[in-house]
Amino acid sequence: MKRSVSGDPGSSIAMTAPFFAAVFAFFGVLVTGYGLFPSGAFGQEPEAVQPSGQSRSTTVIWTELLQKTPYPHTAPLPDRVRTALDGTYSKSDPKKTPPVPCRRCPDYMPEGGIWKLNFDKGVFRIFHEITGWRSLGSFIVDRNQVQLFNDPYCLQVKGVYCWAFADGNLILQVVEDNCAIGLRAVNLTKLPWRPCPPPSMEMGTDNNDHLPQPAGCD
Repeated sequence: MKRSVSGDPGSSIAMTAPFFAAVFAFFGVLVTGYGLFPSGAFGQEPEAVQPSGQSRSTTVIWTELLQKTPYPHTAPLPDRVRTALDGTYSKSDPKKTPPVPCRRCPDYMPEGGIWKLNFDKGVFRIFHEITGWRSLGSFIVDRNQVQLFNDPYCLQVKGVYCWAFADGNLILQVVEDNCAIGLRAVNLTKLPWRPCPPPSMEMGTDNNDHLPQPAGCD
């Protein structure tokens, strides 16, 4: 007498194959693209970004950065009070060597090209036009010193700088800052920062249009 067979093993395997293919595809996305679980997905996502390449216009990226605020990673956010440093500054690094393409380049690497730095009521923002690299954090001004903190690239590090204006340019001198193996200090102090003149609000016109603008301010 033949024993009855409840099902064909071959057909069961054939039916479950699509299921396993879908599972493997799902985990493939996690491993290769980090598309479903980006950095900080299980907490506050850092506002700093290290893109592999710049696909959007620098104006759009800079405008979006100006609308972001830091996360209080290690210290409360300062009061939104205007400081003596408030404003936007730029510098043009003459370094000619193009940035080396890399998936995780060193943060704050002083690459050539236009850099922008913005201080705004306790929030600092920095942006490199060529690579699209940017970051932001908190700052406090204490007389002739400025303290930087809540930077997602160096959460446990507080940078301290002396600041002064010389010939209208912002000069930063490092007192203490080990962020990004010291690269933040190198970047911020390597060259003077030229202020971007704010538009005049008189009569609703920009009376600074006829003045030469520093590179990166237009």
